[in-house]
Amino acid sequence: MDLKLLAVMSVLAVATYIPFAQAKPISMMERCWCRSTVNTVPQRNIRELKFLHTPNCPFQVIAKLKNHKEVCINPETKWLQQYLKNALNKMKKAKQTN
Repeated sequence: MDLKLLAVMSVLAVATYIPFAQAKPISMMERCWCRSTVNTVPQRNIRELKFLHTPNCPFQVIAKLKNHKEVCINPETKWLQQYLKNALNKMKKAKQTN
């Protein structure tokens, strides 16, 4: 009887000292930020663009608007593709001059 009690107490003692994982649960990790996207957002209303690339989700573009709302923009939108192309060209030129 004493041996079983000692075993249970030691398991409980070890379990209380094991640190919990800091990672998010799997269900939270597999969720994508953008569940639906819009194709038309007036560019003058955009304050900031965020680009997210997570392992389980497609490339996501989040626009923070001037009215503090956030919308997901379809990455295939023409003006966004042109914006990304121009940004990449600008980065290449800046890298070449350094």
